Amino acid sequence: MNTVLKTEPNFQETGRRFFRDFSPGDEFYENLIDAHNGLSDEQSEALNARLILLLANHIGDLQVLREALQAARETA
Repeated sequence: MNTVLKTEPNFQETGRRFFRDFSPGDEFYENLIDAHNGLSDEQSEALNARLILLLANHIGDLQVLREALQAARETA
């Protein structure tokens, strides 16, 4: 399998249409911020770490994960 890291907006929800292309990404960002509300800095860092591991496991493709790590590192 030759999967390439998707860097263009790719947020969607099955069976749901959004008025604007950026709306689902905005909705995810709002959900992410809400998940951090009321947490200490340490709890927030733990949430981020757990979320990264859950999403990495869901993706599963090590080449895509390597590309994501490299892309993130380049913009850090």
